[in-house]
Amino acid sequence: MSDLIADLRWRGLVHQTTDEKLGEWLAAGRRTLYAGFDPTAESMHIGHMLPLLGLRRFQKAGHRPIALVGGATGMIGDPSGKSEERNLLSPEVLASNVAGIERQMRGILDFESREYGAVLVNNLDWMRGYGYLDFLRDVGKNFPVNVMLAKDSVKARLERTDSGLSYTEFSYMLLQAYDFVHLNRQFGCELQIGGSDQWGNITAGIDLGRRMSSVQLYGMTCPLLTKSDGSKMGKTESGAIWLAPERTSPYAFYQFWINVDDADAGKCLRYFTELSHDELEALDQARSANAAARESQKTLAAEMTKLVHGEAGLATALRATEIFFGAEISSLSDGQLREIFADVPSRDLPRARLEEPGLNIADALVEAGLATSKGEARRTITQGGAYVNNRRVPAPETQLTSRDLASESVLVLRSGKRNYALLRFGAE
Repeated sequence: MSDLIADLRWRGLVHQTTDEKLGEWLAAGRRTLYAGFDPTAESMHIGHMLPLLGLRRFQKAGHRPIALVGGATGMIGDPSGKSEERNLLSPEVLASNVAGIERQMRGILDFESREYGAVLVNNLDWMRGYGYLDFLRDVGKNFPVNVMLAKDSVKARLERTDSGLSYTEFSYMLLQAYDFVHLNRQFGCELQIGGSDQWGNITAGIDLGRRMSSVQLYGMTCPLLTKSDGSKMGKTESGAIWLAPERTSPYAFYQFWINVDDADAGKCLRYFTELSHDELEALDQARSANAAARESQKTLAAEMTKLVHGEAGLATALRATEIFFGAEISSLSDGQLREIFADVPSRDLPRARLEEPGLNIADALVEAGLATSKGEARRTITQGGAYVNNRRVPAPETQLTSRDLASESVLVLRSGKRNYALLRFGAE
């Protein structure tokens, strides 16, 4: 316990704390802490991982984590770090999002331990029956408006000329602050952690706890996830990097970390993995000596994929990586191929096209969009650049039949080193 804050500081994971002696306070005994996650989607993305892994680190150090899913606060939307008001979600969508996030949390935190098992809560459970007038009398009277206006999250929005701040979003701070008070009363929770954009909400909860219950509460924030150039990390051309495999396949998740820039690799290893200081410093040295080997990125990708998707997900990602680098494709299902080649162009053709004498390979390349004409396709084949299921096509006269399928109904075509396309053969 005594080394936890020192380790977090060494990893760069402490942005702000409300008490310089937080480490000593933590070392004095087992504490209960929480972090909140609003269900704005049915899955978390890697931007949520720092506070979630923060809970995991505290739990492994002997403390008790509470993971809060904001079924109530999600109905409003946190204005912190946002330039415009969020769209309000329906109760049905929120309920679905809450269920999805809960499943992911159970894969990261230990909810079974008798001594310091994690607790999963939903703030809708205590807010749905709270009357508006009662809430104003109990909570609202303890919030000086001038203090709320001074919060950076509020000031930033009020200073913009192109968007304001509704009363609904302005009230968000009261709800999150009351979460802290409620969790303190019910579970003895004394510490809230979150991203640096949550500092205003965290300190509001600490102040509310002092006013309503005369208790001393604490707060700590981690830095936001940014690249070395200051831009936001976790976004790609195709969108956010999600934890749900239906949104971001294990292969795509693995590839995101493999492609992390050398300048960001050391930080990401410290932020996201549980490797020891010696292991991390050894990777730093290896990266300095031979960055092209990408040992840091390979380690990072393996650790993160295994954490989020398990050993099976990592195995799938590694197999997909081998396939993308030319390994022959065999003994895979349609579902596995769809996952591996989720971002690859595809086209549906009738199954009858594979009946004897079969589909000519040149026609197949044109159908898949890997050649603009049969002449171009034949040249690619003659030059040795055409592949079926990563096996080189020997001649332009090659005919493809159902025996050449990589799975139940999918044919994988490749032109050159990395230009893939799928042909899917249905019943019609």
